[in-house]
Amino acid sequence: MKDDDPFQGLHEALIEELLGRVKSGEATPSDLNVARQMLKDNGIISAPNNKPIIRLADRIPTFDEDTVPSRPAKKA
Repeated sequence: MKDDDPFQGLHEALIEELLGRVKSGEATPSDLNVARQMLKDNGIISAPNNKPIIRLADRIPTFDEDTVPSRPAKKA
């Protein structure tokens, strides 16, 4: 890829914009989804020792299948 590739500039600008919104706390759910998809599309995954991911995972409740009510059957 050439240094003056306009797509590279667009890619970098989008990253900087998304990062700025996330850091400022102004990111909307849509912004976060765009950032998530951009990371996924570029093969970026979280390392197992990524502390923010571990903290997030620790806050997600777990459910026992026996205690979660089942959904009623849909009517035909």
